[in-house]
Amino acid sequence: MGAGHGHGQGAAAGHVGGRYRRRLAMTFVLVFGFMVVELVYGILTNSLALISDAGHMSADAVALGAALLATKIATRPDTTGRRTYGSYRAEIFASGFTVLIMLGVATYVVVEAISRIGEPVEVQTTPMLVVGALGLVINVISMYLLRQGASESLNVKGAYFEVIADTAGSVGVVVAALLVGWTNQPVWDTVVALAIGVFVAVRAVVLGRQVLAVLGQHVPEGVVLDQVVADLEEIPGVQDVHDIHIWTLTSGMNVATAHLVVGDGDAQEALTRAQQVLSQTYKIQHATLQTESSPTKQCDEVTW
Repeated sequence: MGAGHGHGQGAAAGHVGGRYRRRLAMTFVLVFGFMVVELVYGILTNSLALISDAGHMSADAVALGAALLATKIATRPDTTGRRTYGSYRAEIFASGFTVLIMLGVATYVVVEAISRIGEPVEVQTTPMLVVGALGLVINVISMYLLRQGASESLNVKGAYFEVIADTAGSVGVVVAALLVGWTNQPVWDTVVALAIGVFVAVRAVVLGRQVLAVLGQHVPEGVVLDQVVADLEEIPGVQDVHDIHIWTLTSGMNVATAHLVVGDGDAQEALTRAQQVLSQTYKIQHATLQTESSPTKQCDEVTW
């Protein structure tokens, strides 16, 4: 007596991340193209801030490519019969990959910045300023392309966080160029690069916690399990609710399972009402519910 249908079928229907694939692709082209320009000029100007931002943008290009691939995999119907929930989790794995890339880039930038402290470095500020300003324009456009999707898809949010970090990096490059030009002190280039590294690391940790919450099958944010149980028990005929589990399969797709103890009432009516409560009140797209006249021995033995 389950609600809905086989989760592995029709994977593209209603999928959140897939709706933003075109915008992800446009952002990928912008970021990859500018990354090449920034890396070349970073080497020519000997600017660590510029090189570090180019390194972060190269990580962005990889992360955006992974996000694009993940949306393609996630919307592909299962033909093996083995992935009963489809391939939606591909997007979460891509988000986790983005976190690792961000942490790697942040570590490199911080270590390189610290190693430069006290060393005489000549920085060419004019090309650095021009490239930094151009990067800022590219990143603002990319933020606009991904902003809406970031509120709906964890996969797109990972790409959006990367672009935000890039935007901060571009601002940092501009600021570093101005400070070095005004003070004739190259140390500002190192200071700004260090700040960029710390900012990227903080963003990575925030996104990483969200990814781990999904992979750990935590109750979705904003859903209180006790309140869900109370609402289900208010349904006429439902005497008890147990073995209830609610988790996020992928961004915008929450699922649930539960056992409903139904007394003398209409079990089918109680089941239908329960489906409506979960769908309308808690935005749970797929619910698998079992009705029973009394808890079974197996239910009593469950300790989780």
